[in-house]
Amino acid sequence: MNLSDARIIVTGGARGIGNFLATHLATQVAHVFIIDNNKELLDALSPVPNITALHCDITNPETVQVTLQKIFKEQGGANVCINNAGIIHSEPLINLLSRPDKKHNLVNWQRVIDVNLNAVFYMGVNFADQLISSKGKGLIINISSIAAQGNVGQSAYSASKAAVEALTKTWSKELGMFKIRCACIAPGFFDTPSTRESVNEHMLDKWKKNVPLAKLGDLTELLSAAKFIIENEYFNGKILALDGGLTI
Repeated sequence: MNLSDARIIVTGGARGIGNFLATHLATQVAHVFIIDNNKELLDALSPVPNITALHCDITNPETVQVTLQKIFKEQGGANVCINNAGIIHSEPLINLLSRPDKKHNLVNWQRVIDVNLNAVFYMGVNFADQLISSKGKGLIINISSIAAQGNVGQSAYSASKAAVEALTKTWSKELGMFKIRCACIAPGFFDTPSTRESVNEHMLDKWKKNVPLAKLGDLTELLSAAKFIIENEYFNGKILALDGGLTI
């Protein structure tokens, strides 16, 4: 796909990685749709040419369906969906210091699965349905994580990202006949505010030393990966690990 022809949906695009991808892609593609649940952040976004901001709770399947129908029926449609929205959560399976319940909190488990996995499914199934109905070809890019390989203290997060990678492979096989590709980017540790919020400085230094390149990833490198997948029509069903060589 020519980058200039891409009409891209970015979930979680009101801040962080999603906002970086959306605003930088907007200068090079046909159009960008930012989907986010935070209305205040959406309202606070500076007007950017080529970007349409849409308020949507992607954990609600009915709301996702309505939003995707609006994009395709009223706003010219899309041919790329980047499932970027997600939350990082760290919590041991059993915490002996926790009282009164030492077991992993079920509310936290469900919240991570809702945002990181269920929402990806809702977006993927509705995006594919709209593309097939309009006889268009396109691409789904799911954002996973190095944690999909299993990271200590991240049962919910690791499980959700591993499942997203499985969805990527499954969808690539099912949707190929409709000229819809599905691929995945699995970042390692990137230098972002969310990374610094979720990982303390000591752990961050430890991970940085474990990366053969001895540095955190830069968001421009993640942007380059997304552009590569969009433009390379033969990249399908694969997980693009972007971790500097780090293994966990």
